[in-house]
Amino acid sequence: MLNLILFILLILCFLLGMLWLRSGLFNIASMKVKKWLHFLTDNPVKGAATGTVVTAFIHSSSAVMVLTVGLASSGIIPFRQTIGIMLGSNIGTTFTLEMFTLNMNYLIVPSIIIGCILIAFKKDTLRSIGFIFTGFGMIFASIQGIQWVAAPLTTHPLLHAYIEKMNDHLLTALLIGCILTAIIQSSTVVTGVTMGFLAAQSIDLHAGIAIMLGANIGTCITAFIASIGGGVQARLTAFAHIWLNVIGVLVFIPLIPLLGTIVQGLASSPDLQLAHASVIFNLICSLLVLPFAYKFAGFIERVHLRR
Repeated sequence: MLNLILFILLILCFLLGMLWLRSGLFNIASMKVKKWLHFLTDNPVKGAATGTVVTAFIHSSSAVMVLTVGLASSGIIPFRQTIGIMLGSNIGTTFTLEMFTLNMNYLIVPSIIIGCILIAFKKDTLRSIGFIFTGFGMIFASIQGIQWVAAPLTTHPLLHAYIEKMNDHLLTALLIGCILTAIIQSSTVVTGVTMGFLAAQSIDLHAGIAIMLGANIGTCITAFIASIGGGVQARLTAFAHIWLNVIGVLVFIPLIPLLGTIVQGLASSPDLQLAHASVIFNLICSLLVLPFAYKFAGFIERVHLRR
């Protein structure tokens, strides 16, 4: 019971750390981000590059998609220009997962101390930098804690049963990844926690990949919620995001064993293998659609404007 309570606290710490990191980065660069999304998306390639850079910088594809939906809703950018951004945001979110695999233990305490000191200042810029440092430290502290508590936690009867189901049935793992991400509204957090369980060898790599794929579907809920009441352009953007991620996942479900074999050849640690799997999945899906971005947008318009 104690391990379960500790695990929940670590998840909350992880969520708070991600929130503070994103908030700090976004507060510093919010106006520049909006300008980049406005002016650097006039063709799919530039849009994808911009989406990748912005998402990698603020560590949130959901935040980028919400911004994109808002810009489309207000008429600042047309729906067709949003396709490149969402393709890039799917690529950019993989940078965060790769960052999670780095050994930053020696920076945890200094980051939190520096962050807490800077948060005490009244100047907004210093406070934002403080949130970045504190969030960074909390994220890596949570990851280490999850890895430490994962092994004893799997002895809990209920959790052990679910882990066994996920290891034996990949569709169950995919569904759990989808549902958890829809609830938490952060595919990064769900995949990051999964990496912790992988590092503790509590779940199989194939189950971890399935959870990651499910998280890519679950993350669509954020943009969909943001599009409610936002007009036709906003709804089309949200629907395009759903179509893109769902089709990509459906294509990759039968390829999970092959993807697992590939990433095992690229890295020895399970958490790094999952991070690489996320890169491969998102990179392939985005690059395959990129040359046909406007045709994909036309398909979305034909399907959803008829209703």
